[in-house]
Amino acid sequence: MPAGQPAEPAEGAEPAEGAEGATAPKDPLAIVRSRGYVSVLVISALLGIPISACAFGFLALVSELQSLLYKDLPKGFGFHGTPDWWAIPLLGVAGVLVALTIRYLPGGGGHKPAEGLKTGGTPSFAAVPGVAIAAIASLSLGVVLGPEAPLIALGGGLAVGAVRLLKRNAQPSAAALIGAAGSFAAISELLGSPLVGAFLLMEATGIGGPMMGVVLVPGLLAAGVGSLIFTGLGAWTGLGTYSLALTHVPAAGRPSLAEFAWAIVAGAIAALLGEAIRRSSVALQGRVERHRLPLTVLMGLAVGVIALLYAVITEQPATGVLFSGQDALAPLLADSAGYTAATLIALLVCKSLAYCASMSAFRGGPVFPALFTGAVGGLALSHLPGLGTTAGFALGIGAMAVAMLKLPLTSVMLATLLLGADGLTVMPLVIVAVVVAYVGTLRLTRLPAGPPPGARPRPTAPAA
Repeated sequence: MPAGQPAEPAEGAEPAEGAEGATAPKDPLAIVRSRGYVSVLVISALLGIPISACAFGFLALVSELQSLLYKDLPKGFGFHGTPDWWAIPLLGVAGVLVALTIRYLPGGGGHKPAEGLKTGGTPSFAAVPGVAIAAIASLSLGVVLGPEAPLIALGGGLAVGAVRLLKRNAQPSAAALIGAAGSFAAISELLGSPLVGAFLLMEATGIGGPMMGVVLVPGLLAAGVGSLIFTGLGAWTGLGTYSLALTHVPAAGRPSLAEFAWAIVAGAIAALLGEAIRRSSVALQGRVERHRLPLTVLMGLAVGVIALLYAVITEQPATGVLFSGQDALAPLLADSAGYTAATLIALLVCKSLAYCASMSAFRGGPVFPALFTGAVGGLALSHLPGLGTTAGFALGIGAMAVAMLKLPLTSVMLATLLLGADGLTVMPLVIVAVVVAYVGTLRLTRLPAGPPPGARPRPTAPAA
């Protein structure tokens, strides 16, 4: 059962028998009018405070560890700057830590990024330590994954754990609603706006129909509270909100016919690249799971070697390939004039390979590497006639995001809201690129094996 999609009506709602005998609410308004739903809203708002504070602490810890391991530690060993080979041993250590966490702690370290952005079922509080350890080891040591999937799991797990602690006999539907609200609070500021996070979770969980508002309202309330906490803690600590943001956006002109043609091309390329990354990572994941410890270490070392090759080929820092790409998006756009087309293509290839290897073995989210990879590809296309820098950046982000996540609304919002006023200007281009990439991705996706056409279904024994 996806998080945020209750299996049963909340307290006070009248169940009705469905075609399969499963219970479903006759009228969603009965849920909203019940005292149990009001309690869910109050609990969601209250839990949004500590959960968003924990999410802020998680992001702060990852950021400080990255700085310590990749800046302070090399200086402590007497290096002037970080050597390009520095990531290789650190990523080997990440492989050991993540493999042991997956093997020995409950929950398997959380979400498998090679399988896309899935929220899974209602998170378990027992899985929280394993999710946190695997994510911190992956993200802080340079793996090419983002923090959004671990935060979703941590927020939901903490919320469900709090509900079970306060009320052991809480209905599963109420726990699911509050768990979803915890996830909303945990990523409230991560993507630049609580609204983008809400759309991400709404599409990822498949919420729709009459129940959409019932489920979304507690989540939006928790996200609003969480956003306030993130902003307050960021100002109080001086660390900022760890929110996706761009500091310098070149002005975008009105979309031209040539740019619409490039949007189609970008969408088609993103569908092909995204499917290649996904299939490769899933194939590698199957092998890694059979030999967890040695192959997780090997995938970590591979990411480090890929980053080293990029640095040697382009004379750019190896850190351009490492990490999620969230903090690198703003410098990439601001300094885009300093990147040649050849450098951007090398970065696109190396980042894609490191992204694939990271998804196959480590724990984290697929969103930010997809955004960064798409941005690099879009900037590379902008070196060709007829496509502006900002337009290429935006449509690349949107196309690659939907190719990897299969969430079209979220992909359009991420690519346009990130650019502010200029995002509205290039939105038609982004929509075209997203639609082409989405349709192309669906057509390229391998369908699960089924019975041959015309085959009769085999009879099954009646249920006991």
